[in-house]
Amino acid sequence: MTVKNKISVLFVCMGNICRSPTGEGVFQNYVEHHGYADQFYIDSAGTIDYHSGEPADARMREAAKKRGYQLKSLARKVTEQDIDTFDLIVAMDTDNLIELESLAGGTQKRLRLLGSFIEGYSDNYDAPSVPDPYYGGAAGFEPVLDMIESACPMMMSHCLELLNNK
Repeated sequence: MTVKNKISVLFVCMGNICRSPTGEGVFQNYVEHHGYADQFYIDSAGTIDYHSGEPADARMREAAKKRGYQLKSLARKVTEQDIDTFDLIVAMDTDNLIELESLAGGTQKRLRLLGSFIEGYSDNYDAPSVPDPYYGGAAGFEPVLDMIESACPMMMSHCLELLNNK
């Protein structure tokens, strides 16, 4: 959501119970740790509404807790208003990105894959997708956390540039 003197970031996966609430929680922790919490509004949503109102998957919450993160959000579906109002919308995989682009009526600079913020990648075309751990075992949640953590520095730099240009 567009907020004066703040940058708004929305993380999006399919059901909003694994990857996107983790993006929200990890990135919130990252910006707080670096002293920028008052300059950010961070949220998450899913491309489907199947899990609306539910907390993050218990396995994801447990994996995040082991690294010191709390996932507090409740699942919701992304809306057209989200597309119009968030400064940066971070899709977890190419399927989510395609859904967001469809909702937005085409590609937009504000729609990015999380992988495009990982060192060695620069755009949506070559960026890796965050794997969906939902149907796998507990070990599948660790790579999700690894990818999100590795994207945080570049994502925060990008957001601070956006904020400076508001």
